[in-house]
Formats: sequence, structure tokens, C-alpha cells
Amino acid sequence: MQFPTIKTKFSRTIAALTLAASLNLPPDTTKRRVAEQSCLALLQSCNTFDELTQIHAIIYKLGLRNNPLVLTKFASTSSELDSIYYASSFLFSSGADTRVYDAFLFNTVIRAYAQTDNSKEKAINIYQTMLRYGVLPNKFTYPFVLKACAGLADLNLGKSVHGSVVKFGFDDDSHVRNTMIHMYCCCNEGVDSARKMFDDTPKSDSVTWSAMIGGYARLGRSAEAIGLFREMQVMGVGPDEITMVSVLSACTDLGALELGKWIESYVQRENIRRPVELCNALIDMFAKCGDVDKAIKLFRQMGERTIVSWTSVIVGLAMHGRGLEAIALFDEMIEAGVAPDDVAFIGVLSACSHSGLVEKGRHFFNSMKKFSIVPKIEHYGCMVDLFSRAGLVKEALGFVQRMPIEPNHIIWRSIITACHARGELKLGESITKGLIRNEPMSESNYVLLSNIYAKMLRWEKKAKIREMMDMKGMKKIPGSTMIEVNNEMYEFVAGDKSHNQYKEIYEMVDEMRREMKRAGYVPTTSQVLLDIDEEDKEDALNRHSEKLAIAFALLNTPPGTTIRIVKNLRVCEDCHSATKFISKIYKRKIVVRDRNRFHHFKNGLCSCGDFW
Repeated sequence: MQFPTIKTKFSRTIAALTLAASLNLPPDTTKRRVAEQSCLALLQSCNTFDELTQIHAIIYKLGLRNNPLVLTKFASTSSELDSIYYASSFLFSSGADTRVYDAFLFNTVIRAYAQTDNSKEKAINIYQTMLRYGVLPNKFTYPFVLKACAGLADLNLGKSVHGSVVKFGFDDDSHVRNTMIHMYCCCNEGVDSARKMFDDTPKSDSVTWSAMIGGYARLGRSAEAIGLFREMQVMGVGPDEITMVSVLSACTDLGALELGKWIESYVQRENIRRPVELCNALIDMFAKCGDVDKAIKLFRQMGERTIVSWTSVIVGLAMHGRGLEAIALFDEMIEAGVAPDDVAFIGVLSACSHSGLVEKGRHFFNSMKKFSIVPKIEHYGCMVDLFSRAGLVKEALGFVQRMPIEPNHIIWRSIITACHARGELKLGESITKGLIRNEPMSESNYVLLSNIYAKMLRWEKKAKIREMMDMKGMKKIPGSTMIEVNNEMYEFVAGDKSHNQYKEIYEMVDEMRREMKRAGYVPTTSQVLLDIDEEDKEDALNRHSEKLAIAFALLNTPPGTTIRIVKNLRVCEDCHSATKFISKIYKRKIVVRDRNRFHHFKNGLCSCGDFW
């Protein structure tokens, strides 16, 4: 093998070892040990793939091909250089002496593959190879194997590995059990198994709690995550920063701002370490729970920032309709030497969309190539959304037709929604029928077509769509609204009568309707997808979940208090109009987070400027 000119200590060592190997000196224990230690030192200082290949050659020349220490270190170094594939082809080649394989070597390779993004299944293959060669796993093996199972989200595979854990007697090891809880939480339908294991596990440290709380938070079972965190406090177990990131994620999902504020003060009071990941989680929580100014303040106070820090604030400003500020922060990020990634561009394009900044959106989309970023479907979706929200339906359609990649259902639905809002009902009907042909089992497509027929007053066609949905066993996703009052979360659905205050709530709803009509409110009855008389349509609108939640807040919070609600779907046109009136009549600021963005209602106006 030819080596480069000797300029570094690494190169000089390589050259010396190559010379020693070429002399064919008789081997003895001392020489073998010196060769071994020299190779280990080289691997420790190895920083590039080229250096790794040189060491590979030296291992052969020095007769260390079957030295377990050298092989394990070679695997570890290869992993650090993202070259575990190269190491595997060497370690498990046909000429390898399988007698020198041990658990440490296999654990190193399994861990390396488990940490990859796209080759976690190779970790399982190596584990199976380990068993096939009769190498017994140890307690360090299973956390790596289970991490790979979690990444693959394969419940059956996870259960199989669980069986092996029990067979080899490692089911009482706390680290193995914690990783198993995490694995089950990452698998579809596995969370109940995770909870059973959690309940059967001694919970003396925060790691076990963090695994289960994090699992609930990732699965969107945020109320259970918060409930478990409260139970953790009752048990006197101190959380760490990992626990707090998961709890903040749950707060973000629920829109629980007051609880999020308490979490921030708790972190300070308990002197919990605040790494950049926890700071980012706090920023994301405040931005998505309605207090984007607090998110900006925290961002400005950070000593260390990552691209996630920048994008969290940019996306937050976009959601709140503060497009020009989002653009200014994006420009500041570039000036600070932080190269935008594809998520940052999604944020800034979304900001343009929510603020009606069409030309700015074009500029940023065209500038992506300057940063060597190839637009993904999400970026094309932002542009279609930008044109659609601005009422440029034909331009949105032309953009889709010129796209170099196939549009997805989200893009088509943006155009359909714009058609519905702008009266392009025939076009919307045609596109929606095409969606149904491509996705015959997606209930949202049928709902879109049903909406269009309702607006066209084509009740017979609308009824047929509903009959078709019933035949296919499809149900429309019910609208629901969450609200936090006195540190408790409440959820309302349309026509909800489950709350113990429901009589007072409906009385308040009726009062709101009377006051709004007196102020000039006209219900948007075309939103009601039923062929009933106008009075019944108004009653149906009055029972929407947002109105019930707002009525509940008016009853249970002091005058002047800001009302914050979270809607699981896009806020409807009538509720948007009604909330403007309510904010003015009752002198309340009302913050609504729907599926797409935030709406800040105050004095009869909305921050979205109707780009919603």
C-alpha cells in the first residue's frame, strides 16, 4: 500500500509500523503487545476515513487481524467516522476467525448501527449473528438492541427481544427495563405494555419516569404525561432535564401556558440543569402556547444557540402571523453565520403565507438553491398555501402543475380550501373528486366534497356523500377545543353536555348570541352541512366547541382575563367571525390556536388579517 508524504505524527507512526512489519522479525509477546498498543493509539487519534483505511492495512501487516481489542477499537472508531459499514465488511469477512468474537465487539457494532438513521435493522442482524456464533449477550447488549427496535417501531420484534431478555436473565436490570419501556412506547399499540412494565418497575430515579412520560408525550397522550409527572412529584422523585423536556412537549401539545410557566419556575427553583435542548423546549412551548414574546425573550438570553433555537422562534412568529418579524429573524440568523436548513425555510415560507407576503415568499423559495437546499414537498406545499391564502387560486394551480415532484393530498387540499373560500366551487369539486379516486378510504376528502356541495346548496349530492361515508364506515373527525382554567385542562366537543356546568354554559352561549346579534353579527349558516331551516342552523353553529369553551371561560375567569383555547381542526369561518364580536362585546383578548396558526382577537379584530 502506498502512503502519503510523512508530515504528521500519525504518518510517522504508520511508516514506522509498516517498516517493522516488512522486516518479518520473529514475533514474541513484547513485540505483539507493542504492535497492539501502537494500533490502539493510532485508532484513538484517527480522524478521517483515509487514516482508517491506512490503519486497516497496518492491522493486516502486523498480524492483528484476529486481535479482539484491536477489532473492537476499530469498530468503535469506524462508528465515530460514520463508517461502520466499512468496519463490518472487515470484521465479519469470510476469512475472519470467529473464535475471537466476544460480547464487547458485538455490542460495539450493534450500538453503531442502532445509532444510524437508516440501518437500524442491521443492528438486529448483528445481534442475531452474535447468537448464531454462540456469543452470549450481556446487560450492555440489550439497551442497544432495544434502541434499534424502538427506531424500527416493530412491536413484534420488540416482544421477541423482550423474551430473550427474560431468557438470559437481564429483566431485572434497571437500564435494560428503562430501555424496554422506551422501546414499547415507540411501537404502535405498545404503550400499554410499556405502562405495565413501568408499574412493575421500582421507580427510585428519574430515568424510569422520564421513559414513560416521554412515551406518553411522543404519542400525543399529553394529559397522561402531565398526570404522571404530578405523580412523580408526589413520590418525591426529582426530575432531570430530560424529564422536563418531555413535560414541556406535553404542555405544548395541550396549549397549557400556565402550566408551562410553572414548569419554567420549577426548573429555576430546583436548579435543574438547562442545556440547550431544554432551553429550546421552553422557547417552543411559549411560542406554541401563545406567548411568543416570552419565547423571543428566552431566545435573546441564550448563551448558546442551535439551528433549532432559531427555527423555533421563526416558526413561532409565523404561527402568530408576525411575518415581517419572522423574516427579520431569518435574515439575522444568516448574518450571524448560521446556515438555514430546510426546516428554517419551511418556517419563513410559512410566515409569508400566514401574513400574505406573496413576493417575499417567492424570493425565499428561489433563494433556497443559494444554500444548496433542494425544495421538498413541504416547501412546495408552503408556496401553494401562500398563493391559496392570498386568493390566487389559478396561480396556485399553475404552480402545482409546474412542480417537478408529484403533489400530495395536503397540497391539493390547500387549493380545495381556497376554492371553497373564493367561490371557485366547480374547480374545487373537480379536484376533490380526483382526490377521492386516489384516496378512496380517506374520510377528509369526502368531508371536503360534502362542504362544497353544502355551499352550493346541492343537498341531494351532499346526502349521497354522507351515505357513501356511512357505507364505508367513515366518521368525520369531531371538532374539539381545549382550554386551561385554574391550572386544569378542559375539553369540549360540539354539543357537549358532559361538563357539570353545562346548563350555565349553554345559558352563556345564548347570551353571547343575543349580544352578538345586537352588535351586527350575522351567522355564516353556509358552514352548517345539513339541509335544515336557518334557525336550526344557527343553533348548530352556536354549539360549536370553540363557543362552548369561550362561554366556559367567561363564566370562570375574572373580567379582562385573556382567554386561550386550542382547536384540533381549522377554526371555521363562523366561529372566526363570532369570536371577533365576542372579544369586543366582553372586552376580552381571545387567543385561538387552531391546526394551522394562532389568531389573536382583540376589540373586534383578528391578528390574522383574514389570511387564516
